[in-house]
Amino acid sequence: MNIVYPKDHSSASIQRLIDDADSDVLFLGDPRVNIEPGPRMFDRMTQVMRETAASWVYADAVGHPRIDYQRGSIRDGFDFGPVVGVSVEAARQSGIDSTWKWGALYDLRLRISEKHAIARIPEPLYSASPTDARPTGQKQFDYVDPRNRDYQIEMERIATAHLKRIRACLPPQFDEVPVAEKFRVKASVVIPVRNRERTILDAVQSALVQSADFEFNVIVVDNHSTDRTTEILRGISDSRVKHIVPERRDLGIGGCWNEAIYSNDCGQYVIQLDSDDLYLNDGVLRRIVTELEAGPYAMVIGSYTMVDFSLKEIPPGLIDHREWTRDNGRNNALRINGLGAPRAFKTSVVRGIGFPNVSYGEDYAVALRISRDYEIGRIYESLYLCRRWEGNSDSALPLEVANRYDLYKDWLRTVEIQARMRR
Repeated sequence: MNIVYPKDHSSASIQRLIDDADSDVLFLGDPRVNIEPGPRMFDRMTQVMRETAASWVYADAVGHPRIDYQRGSIRDGFDFGPVVGVSVEAARQSGIDSTWKWGALYDLRLRISEKHAIARIPEPLYSASPTDARPTGQKQFDYVDPRNRDYQIEMERIATAHLKRIRACLPPQFDEVPVAEKFRVKASVVIPVRNRERTILDAVQSALVQSADFEFNVIVVDNHSTDRTTEILRGISDSRVKHIVPERRDLGIGGCWNEAIYSNDCGQYVIQLDSDDLYLNDGVLRRIVTELEAGPYAMVIGSYTMVDFSLKEIPPGLIDHREWTRDNGRNNALRINGLGAPRAFKTSVVRGIGFPNVSYGEDYAVALRISRDYEIGRIYESLYLCRRWEGNSDSALPLEVANRYDLYKDWLRTVEIQARMRR
């Protein structure tokens, strides 16, 4: 047995390899990677396919464990590694669309997953050089790079077709946003924080200087900071700042959000501000609330500009998520890893959902759930300065942590897809 290397992932290239296969298993490799098969890699992958009836198998590499595939693993960037085994019979039965320039293998994988199992072998069956050695904080924005726009449109079309085939695709028909209950103020800026003594004052002040014709406050949920963060917050004399220190010590970022949204001080709308970021100017709060009420929307997501610690713009610059469309945004949201920032919610809606008590993906979970029922409004001009610096929690994740995060987001997609299929 040998590994075959497609010259590209076009429909013609992948179909030719399937048609020309002279065995029941086709081993596809990444031509950019030097793969050193272990002594039984081919036999082991073939054995697992036959004994489990899986039609697509992948394995761990030496020093590089991977995660299990599930229904929600539909993102085109799922890490199978540089070599996969594919059942030739299943590939021929599934077929692929003949028009893809980049996504034929992605299309084939999704089609196979609809009727057959995809199995991970948690054994290091080969050695390989990494395909992308950049830190996680750089790789996560590739899909919004304007240079990749045509590629992303094709991937969206493939993913949407898959969702339609499994009856999980939602039409652009939305529930009405419920009428608001009474609140003390119109809006609350919510800032969860732990140990951000270098940035928390800047964040709070960027919220306090907002110019608005309505009452608002700033709810800072201080998750038991051990540096000077608590001292700095207690030194702010503005009565609009509501400094909450939770009783519990087991809260993630999502748990801190729950402390804010269920508090008596919470306003009719809640607007996110991370503890190391800043609003772009004093009109952001007014702009977001205006958009929320114009829909009316249950949620609005703005755009942001990437900056370094000194607030100098850095690549890729503006992150505006223009891939979002009213017709298909909530379906494409199941393919990508995030929906953007800053995020704002109608409090009465988000209170009915709540945030999962985690520190990664809590915002994605809530946005997916809201999008199932309600329309999400978008603002495409920059509202927010997102600092990228060594203190970011996702700037350079170890592989074990990155795998755990990816597995969790795939699980969120699995839950959401199953709910949409039931609907």
